[in-house]
Amino acid sequence: MEASCLELALEGERLCKAGDFKGGTAFFEAAVQVGTEDLKTLSAIYSQLGNAYFYLKEYGKALEYHRHDLTLARTIGDRIGEGKASGNLGNTLKVLGRYDEAVVCCQRHLDISQEQGDKVGEARALYNMGNMFHAKGKQQLWGISQDPGELPPDVRDTLQRATAFYEMNLSLVKELGDRAAQGRAFGNLGNTHYLLGNFVEAIKFHRERLSIAKEFGDKAAERRAYSNLGNALIFLGQFNAATEYYRKTLQLSRQLKDQVMEAQACYSLGNTYTLLQEYERAIDYHLKHLLIAQELNDRVGEGRACWSLGNAYVSLENHRQALHYTRRHLDISREIGDRNGEMTARMNVEELMEALGVKEADLSPSESEFKVQGNRLSDDSYLQMTNASLLTSPQTEELFDLIASSQSRRLDDQRVGVSNLPGLRITHNNLGHLGGDSDPQEPSDDFFNMLIKCQSSRIDDQRCSPPEGGPRAPTVPDEDFFSLIQRVQAKRMDEQRVQLPSDEQECRCFFFFLQ
Repeated sequence: MEASCLELALEGERLCKAGDFKGGTAFFEAAVQVGTEDLKTLSAIYSQLGNAYFYLKEYGKALEYHRHDLTLARTIGDRIGEGKASGNLGNTLKVLGRYDEAVVCCQRHLDISQEQGDKVGEARALYNMGNMFHAKGKQQLWGISQDPGELPPDVRDTLQRATAFYEMNLSLVKELGDRAAQGRAFGNLGNTHYLLGNFVEAIKFHRERLSIAKEFGDKAAERRAYSNLGNALIFLGQFNAATEYYRKTLQLSRQLKDQVMEAQACYSLGNTYTLLQEYERAIDYHLKHLLIAQELNDRVGEGRACWSLGNAYVSLENHRQALHYTRRHLDISREIGDRNGEMTARMNVEELMEALGVKEADLSPSESEFKVQGNRLSDDSYLQMTNASLLTSPQTEELFDLIASSQSRRLDDQRVGVSNLPGLRITHNNLGHLGGDSDPQEPSDDFFNMLIKCQSSRIDDQRCSPPEGGPRAPTVPDEDFFSLIQRVQAKRMDEQRVQLPSDEQECRCFFFFLQ
């Protein structure tokens, strides 16, 4: 039986390493069913199961097994194991948006690692602490319309704490000679400085990240670095330099056959060429974004593309084409329930129709014209496109239900007794470890009491409506870059407008209502 349990666990580990987490969890669960008296083996199985369920986005199961791992590690006095289990709990709680609890767990991992002289564990804990505050800062930014750097004091403080932990992590991984970890630290330091509005610093760190990505041949990290460099350069007004980085982002996205990232690069290029007043080139990239959004059934992204195309055609004084895409934007906004987009599009449609001297009855659906525009993109590079899975947001109804149910349970209820641990076969060989005196280094209940306090403080949060972040689009860049670009465009509208006779002046300027 013991060999069977171990064999099942080893097969589960092999499958997970090969990327088959669903198959891996099946073998690990089978191993738990068989059971084992070896406490170290069972702890490893719990940890692997928790991690596998995490990758499968079954966060409730992940929490369950990481809690089992923590309980077992504390019981047998495995301090390193306790630290790792605490860190895994923290990472899972972070994904669920339970940042205060996550910080308590990651701080426990950090304390134990420092106590045990575990430098590798300490580095990971510091990195995770940075991630917690980074994610919390981004959550605090939901619904805030300021540009990067124009932050409320509490948000700035949270992001500065993230930066401090990333800097400590970077210092330690340099000492350890871990180049890959240095790359991750540089990238995240670039991201936090970007949000803080420190664009020169952000560029410095992203260039370091780019160098290490090239050193390891990590094309995905290289692509992210190029995109982040382009974003930072936008806010320094260096639009030509930004286009070069976005072009490299686009090239690597195509190499990686990642249509979602390809669409985001086209979107960014289209907006940047609009800032450069190169409207024909902007239209070309927005049409490419539009085609991919249609292929991936990303209705929000499709609406963004139509909005951008309408703006570009107004700038070229092609008001009929502008009206076509603006009407399409209006239809999509109604369909997806985007009230701001619907209001913007309706105002623009009315103004364009007035400028063109047409009425609704004079217009046809013109769906064939819309498809013809998309057909401009049927070049060889797009004929070889492969379908890509949409990036799904973890913020589904199921996840909110999971968060609510998880938060409603007190941690005392979550702390199962050792005799109730699944897969544990109690024998005379391990009874002494399970029933003996507590390890003198075992932490007090302060750790759990802190978690309970964090949970109880979230009751009011559970009753609040989630912040209105608006509908999300896989093919539109993260960090609400769409709205940021809009605000940059708004600041440059006077430069983009051409002086026309007074009777046409209004029709030239009305179109730039911002969502």
